[in-house]
Amino acid sequence: MKYLYLAFLLTCYHPIKAQTLQLHYDARHTLDPSRNSKNYATLYFEYFKTPDTGKLIIKPGSFLLKLQADFTGEQQNIGKYYMQVSQEVRFWRPKVFLNLQYTGGLGITNPRQYSYYIVNTYSVGISYPFKLGSAYMSSVLNFRYVPYTKPSRDLMYTLYFYKGLFNYRAEFAGDFSLWTENKDHGDELTANLHGKRLSFFAEPQFWYNVNRTFAIGTRVNTNYHVLTTEDVLQIYPTAAIRVKL
Repeated sequence: MKYLYLAFLLTCYHPIKAQTLQLHYDARHTLDPSRNSKNYATLYFEYFKTPDTGKLIIKPGSFLLKLQADFTGEQQNIGKYYMQVSQEVRFWRPKVFLNLQYTGGLGITNPRQYSYYIVNTYSVGISYPFKLGSAYMSSVLNFRYVPYTKPSRDLMYTLYFYKGLFNYRAEFAGDFSLWTENKDHGDELTANLHGKRLSFFAEPQFWYNVNRTFAIGTRVNTNYHVLTTEDVLQIYPTAAIRVKL
């Protein structure tokens, strides 16, 4: 879903433009073999920009593009693809932004007839970036629309955070999201279900900057009602490297 870094967090403070490439090794099969068929690598590309909005009538805030490819296929081919695009804007003086977001993707399975779409999701709401001590935060409340055969219309709350450690030699960053969604998607598989399902997703990260370009670290993928409808909290840390391009 939604990724952190300064794209969301520093909107009120400094104009920033950056892009990163990350490679993660996810050992979730080793940690939880009953729910995961294999360990795999994931490649992320992220571009974010936070322009200086102080003197413009239409004040664009942070922009984020995130592309994710999971190498879960046969012979380590790409088996899952995900993308997120987010733009913030304001037309007023208070530094509360209109937040617009799109997410979507697809997955390839074996056997192929069980391949799937990550259904297009459209979100609109408000965001408020702020500082808490030396940490940068951004609070986002969105209306979320998922166009299933029986569409789901829900609220989604996300909190982003970032803190530099040891004179920015290390970084602690992350986000968590909480939302509801219809159990009945209007298809045969979910036709007998009723009501809403509460979901939770978080991805706290820790990075150690070897130099200005290269970092090593981890991300802890935390899911509840995201990968499965079972009432189980799934926590899968990764081993990762990051390059700032």
